[in-house]
Amino acid sequence: MSDISPIEVTEAPPAKQYLTRGTLPYRRASLALFLSGFSTFSLLYCVQPLLPVFASDYAVSPAQSSLALSLSTGFLAVAIICAAAVSEGLGRRSLMSISLVGAALLTIAAAFAPNWHMLLVLRALLGFVLGGVPAVAMAYLAEEIDPKGLGATMGLYVGGTAFGGMSGRVLTGIFAEYLSWRPAMALMGIIGLAAAIGFIVLLPASRNFIRRPGFDPGFHLKAWAGHLQNPALPFVFSIAFLAMGSFVTIYNYAGFRLVAAPYELTQTELGLIFTVYMFGIGASSIGGILGDRFGHFAVLLTGLAVTAAGSALTLSASLPVIILGIIVLTSGFFMSHSIASGLVGKLAKGTKGHASSLYMLAYYVGSSVLGSAGGWFFSAEGWSAVVFFTLAMLLCAFACAYGARRLSKAARV
Repeated sequence: MSDISPIEVTEAPPAKQYLTRGTLPYRRASLALFLSGFSTFSLLYCVQPLLPVFASDYAVSPAQSSLALSLSTGFLAVAIICAAAVSEGLGRRSLMSISLVGAALLTIAAAFAPNWHMLLVLRALLGFVLGGVPAVAMAYLAEEIDPKGLGATMGLYVGGTAFGGMSGRVLTGIFAEYLSWRPAMALMGIIGLAAAIGFIVLLPASRNFIRRPGFDPGFHLKAWAGHLQNPALPFVFSIAFLAMGSFVTIYNYAGFRLVAAPYELTQTELGLIFTVYMFGIGASSIGGILGDRFGHFAVLLTGLAVTAAGSALTLSASLPVIILGIIVLTSGFFMSHSIASGLVGKLAKGTKGHASSLYMLAYYVGSSVLGSAGGWFFSAEGWSAVVFFTLAMLLCAFACAYGARRLSKAARV
């Protein structure tokens, strides 16, 4: 009797079912993620043109009025980390849907805030609720979209964030001029709610996501630590921190320069500069397509160089050249951001939501910390110091991109 061991049969893991370019589900997902980006950033930044009105109506200082925006972005940065953990159990699509609807309702509620402190509470809650969108959206795309078409879809999502950031500022200013700020905020909330409903209707259900029931702190800490130990990912996170910091610094302090002599722009004229976000929409989509075709690191390095060139152009004393510089800066930044955010999904080994949350945390911390630090340079040495500060940050970002490319096992990811 021979001793024959039985053949062990193992079941192969199911093949991933990606959404491929050219199909209806792919187009629906792309449009849904565009709507999510639009809604998130229009609701987040809609208060920026209203800060002087808040200072007048509530008798608070300009610094205090800025809390209506800074509290939202601060709580958003914190919530992004929590959102990655929650989405592992709740699901990507469910969490994004809840976040978008909740943020729209909170914006409508803020329009009826009876006092300043209640307005701040509602804006802080809005930031926390919105944390369920940015990091999770990138994770959804990385999991569900065919890698060959990921760059284009990520670019469209980033384009939606650019369109939302522009619309939130420009539309609210127009609405407030004719209707006052409360109806303006209510209208923005209604627009955000319509976008959220469109998102829910259009977005296909996750097919490659594996739900993790319960909450295991050890699992999440291990996941975040694992991404930080990835040779290339910390460099990509650093790019988010530095590039966003340089972008926000230019936008934060260009207004102070342009309302003063010799330009003396009005608030309406200054607000119209935000329409250059349209160039960011095109650049993010084009950058994603070029990245899929020519290599993501190559396009990332190009985008950072374009951002630096735009920053340098603003050193000119000519107003048209300054505006051109802001356009070039905006185009380069959104090209870089769409590529860098897509690289996170490509380089991460599992738990892509956690990797995306670290990227977005770096992104918003850069906006807050470096954007504020730029004010020290502006107060000390004026605009030229601001530009040299941003160029130094972009040089560091360029070095990080070069380092990430060398450390990545796939140089043309």
